[in-house]
Amino acid sequence: MNDLKIFDSHTHINSSAFDNDVPEVIQRSQALDVSKMLVLGYDETSNQRLEDLVKQYPGVVYGAVGCHPEDALAYDDEYEAMLMRYLQQDGFVAVGEIGMDYYHDSPKQAQVNAFERQIELAQKLDLPIVVHNRDAIEDCYDILKNMNIKKSGAIMHSFNGDATWAEKFLDLGMYLSYSGVVTFNNAKEVKQAAEITPMDRILVETDAPYLTPMPFRGRKNEPAMTRYTLEFLAQAKGVSASQLAQATFANTQKVLKINN
Repeated sequence: MNDLKIFDSHTHINSSAFDNDVPEVIQRSQALDVSKMLVLGYDETSNQRLEDLVKQYPGVVYGAVGCHPEDALAYDDEYEAMLMRYLQQDGFVAVGEIGMDYYHDSPKQAQVNAFERQIELAQKLDLPIVVHNRDAIEDCYDILKNMNIKKSGAIMHSFNGDATWAEKFLDLGMYLSYSGVVTFNNAKEVKQAAEITPMDRILVETDAPYLTPMPFRGRKNEPAMTRYTLEFLAQAKGVSASQLAQATFANTQKVLKINN
């Protein structure tokens, strides 16, 4: 393999899908030049597992915690205090994933409340947010636009909109992260969005164990697969894999305020 440095900006190796093989997953990722990853918690069990991983793999695994929109009804002062406990530890660098999701049946007002409160929490701690959107792009955009997110930083995770939406989120100062979805045959609009995303605002991710890139779709995804999405994106943008790896690595470090 070429000597690249790749940063998987969104993965869930703290999920039960990786109960038995985290050391091997880390080893395989590093063999494919994926040297750092942002791992996101989404409930109490995954948060605890994430805390262990951040301590076990310092400088490789970075943590983000947040209340996923599916679980918005659970968000209260106690939940926020739990997030604070994690976010004050070394290696925890973002609030997420948070956002809006109309695919599931989580009540809209509960989602809005949890989303806005967590944006405020991130701003108070001067931490970036990692945003989830599914079937709710207009409402998600409106909330982000009204919350002055530019100062602390924001990542749109697994961006799945078209070029017009890409420009709108970019205008808010966001970074757009592309997952294996961009490699799918039915994702032409997402590919066009990636093509117009500036080199200083693009990130790459797996969302493992989900969204495995082509030609491995159907298999469990893992951080090593970031390599294949990166190579696809580089070709789409007309740059070398090395150039895109360098850009996405630097961008991820910048938005997450990581200096090493």
